[in-house]
Parts: sequence; structure tokens; C-alpha cells
Amino acid sequence: MDSTLVIVISTLVGVGIGFFIGRYLLKTILGKHETDALEKAKLIIKEAEVKGESLANQRLMQSKENYLKFKSEADEDLNKRKNVVIQNEQKIKQREQQITKQLEQNSRKEAELDSAKEQVAAQLEIVNKRKEELEKIRLQQISNLEKIANLTAAEAREQILENLKREAQSKASSHIKEIVEEAKLTATKEARKVVIQTIQRTATEHAIENCVSIFNIDNEDIKGKIIGREGRNIRAIEAATGVELIVDDTPEAIIISGFDPVRREIARLSLHRLVSDGRIHPARIEEVVAKTTKNIEEEIIEIGEKTAIELGVHGLHPELIKMVGRMRFRSSYAQNLLQHSKEVARMASIMAAELGLNAKMAKRAGLLHDIGKVSPEESDLPHALLGMEIAKKYKEHPEVCNAIGAHHDEIEMTSMISPIVQACDAISGARPGARREVVESYIKRLRDLENLALSFEGVDKCYAIQAGRELRVVVNSENVNDDKANNLSFEIANKIEKEMQYPGQIKVTVIRETRAVNFAK
Repeated sequence: MDSTLVIVISTLVGVGIGFFIGRYLLKTILGKHETDALEKAKLIIKEAEVKGESLANQRLMQSKENYLKFKSEADEDLNKRKNVVIQNEQKIKQREQQITKQLEQNSRKEAELDSAKEQVAAQLEIVNKRKEELEKIRLQQISNLEKIANLTAAEAREQILENLKREAQSKASSHIKEIVEEAKLTATKEARKVVIQTIQRTATEHAIENCVSIFNIDNEDIKGKIIGREGRNIRAIEAATGVELIVDDTPEAIIISGFDPVRREIARLSLHRLVSDGRIHPARIEEVVAKTTKNIEEEIIEIGEKTAIELGVHGLHPELIKMVGRMRFRSSYAQNLLQHSKEVARMASIMAAELGLNAKMAKRAGLLHDIGKVSPEESDLPHALLGMEIAKKYKEHPEVCNAIGAHHDEIEMTSMISPIVQACDAISGARPGARREVVESYIKRLRDLENLALSFEGVDKCYAIQAGRELRVVVNSENVNDDKANNLSFEIANKIEKEMQYPGQIKVTVIRETRAVNFAK
């Protein structure tokens, strides 16, 4: 309605303005044209009035349309709000009905709960009475059992605890065994246990057969010449060769001690030349040691080249050839390292050929598998890993490097040649006569091994087999059950580790056998 009034008022204002404008125009027209101008002004006024009326009618119609549209929108909005109000009222009524039902259910549940409490109280009374009766029966049974067993409850409890304690100890020892075996699998298996290998790679104050050489002399006067005035000659020899000379009361012999067999050989040959020449003084000693060292180095290279030609291994780096030659002066359990490597190379070549693999590469890996033992560089790595690093340094084939590094399971095997080299290494080291040992000490070690196992309760027989690498223990099946057999093998292995010295590892196998014999007549 407000917009319609505004349109009407604006239309009337426009008509009035047009009227005043017409009158103003009439007054300004010149006098001689006053009549014509007046008529024109009247015409203009009429036209303005007509236009104003038509404009007013249009505005009036538009305002009516707007009013009707606004009214219809307002009615529609009002209807929507009414519907919303009606829906909310219905929801409220439904909610009230639900709350009423819930209250009724709660009241019923409270009544049921009260009745249940009464029932529980009655049942508790019954249970308490039964409990008292059972306690009386238990005490009576305990007294009867004490009379029958001639034991008090405390004594019976102690016996049960003792049995449980034994069972727990058995289970704990088996669990400890599993933990120890798992630790052994993850630890370095043999490298740090091989005493000779460790001594020959590190200069320590150990004295065993593999670290000394004997230089025989004709008479005791030569010892004085070798020692020299105030010990200057012996000091010069030790400084030049890097070994230790032991001149003691041993008749007609001088002991050469050192961890490096090449140095011991240089010292032995130098002493032989000095004694043969008769001139022994520091300057002469240095000259002879230098010549001997040069000769030994040439001999090492010659031995390496001959070995490579003999095996048909070509293209080796000069440093690798030199290391192969150094194997001639190295031994393990009295087995010469060069001979061992040649055996491994030949067997690996044969096995690879039988399996359809590269025989030349297998022979190359077998020859070089122990070069870590003769490395001139000091390292804390096991000899297998050290040999692998040396082979990589001198551009050997990756399969050869892997076979060298994996022949003691320090790294994962990635080619078929690696297990072949590992197997051939074990065959060469384990064959009869490969690694010498004094017969008396060997027999004594086996006897000590068997006697150690026989000292345990329940052991009937014991056999040391596989050159002392395995111990078979036969137990009495009536006195030793399965759990105790596991515990017994663990205890025997622990005692062997603590009380005996042995190379490699010893497998302890406990055998428990039950026999049932009947005769058909």
C-alpha cells in the first residue's frame, strides 16, 4: 500500500510541475505570438495531462500487482509457519507419550529390582550356610588326610612346593637353553673361538706350537755370538725381523717366537746365513735380513704364480698372487693353508662342473676363500669378511666375493657357488689326516668328554663320535623323562663349555629309549 501511494503522489507532482512549466512558457512568448503560443501551450498541457494520467494508471496497475504478489508470498509464508508449528506440537505430544511410557517401564523395573534384591539376599544366606558347612567338611577331610598320610598340612604343602620348584627349574633350564641357542645363532659362530687364527692375526703374548720355530745350532758358543756384547746382536735381529729370540737352557736350539710365520721364516734363514758366515754384528745383521726379506718376497710371488698356473686361475691381481704365496707359510691345526686352499679349489671346481655351474669361477673362489687369514693389514673383521673386502678391492667377480664372505655364514649366500665353497672347505678341514693332533692328547680328550657325561645321574652309556665333535648320551628311560632329557643335554653342554678346551663346537645328543618286549608261545 505504501508503494502505491508513493506512485500516485509522484504522478500528481509531475502533473503540477508540467502545468507550472506550461504557464511559464506562455508568459515568456513574445506578445505578437501570444495567441498561437497560448494555443500551443494548451495543447502541451493537454498532452501532459494525458501522459500523466496514462503514467499514473500504469503506476497504479504496477502497484496493485506488487501488492497482490506480496500478499500471496506473505500468505504462503504464514501457512508454512503454521505447518511447522503443527509438526512441532505433534512431536512434543509424541515425546510426552514416550516419556510417559519410559517412566512406567522404570517404575516396573524398580519393582522387579526390589524383588531381585530380596531373592539375592535370601540366596546369600543360603550360600553362607553352605560355605560354613563346606568349611567344616574341608577341615574334617584335612584331618582325615593327615591321619591317613601321617603328614600335617604344612608338611604336605612343603612337598607340593618342592615338586613345583623342581618342575619350574626344569622348565626354566629348557627356556634358558632356547635363549642360549638363539643367542648362538645370532652371534659369530666360530671365528672368535678359533684360538690359533686369533693368535696368528694379532700379536699377543701366547706361546703355542704354531707361534714358534726352532733353529738348531752345532754348539753352545754360537748362542753367545748371537746374543753379542751386552745383547746388541739379539736386539738388532729382533728389531730387524719383528720376532722374539728365546736363548735359554735348551741344548743346541734357539726358539724363534712370533705370530707371523713369514717373519719367523725370515728370521730362521737370516740366522742360518749369519751362523754360516760367522760375521755377526748389527750392520751385517741388517744387511742379511734385508737380503733374506727380499728373497722371501720373491719366493712368495713365485709360489703364488706357480699355484695360479697349476690350478689354471688366470688374471689375478699381483697383490692377490702375493697373498696366495703367503699361504705357504701359514697353517691351521698343522694343516698348511696353501694346500688346504688348493684342495678346496679343486673340489669346488669338480662339484660345480657336476652341477652344470661355472667351474672356473668356483675354482677361483675356492683358492681365494681364506685370503683374509694372510692379509698384511690388521683388522677386527672375521677372516671371511676381511677376505671379501680384499677381493672387492681388487675387482673380483661379485659371486667370488660372496663365496669368500659367506663360507662361514657371516653374510647371506647369493649364488650357487657359495654353498659349494663352504662344503668343500668343511670337507678339506674334516678329512682324516688333514689336521694333525697328538694321538695321546686326542684319546685323552675323548675320554674326558665321555667321563664328563657319565658323571651325570641317569646316564648309562656315552660315546664320543665324529672326532669328538658329537657326544651321544644314552640315558635310563625309567629314571629320566623327556623334560629331564632336554635339561640333561643342556647341562652337559654347559659343563663342557666351562671345563674343556676344544676346537669348533660339540653336539650333545641325549637318547632316551623305551622298549616293550613280549614273547609269543
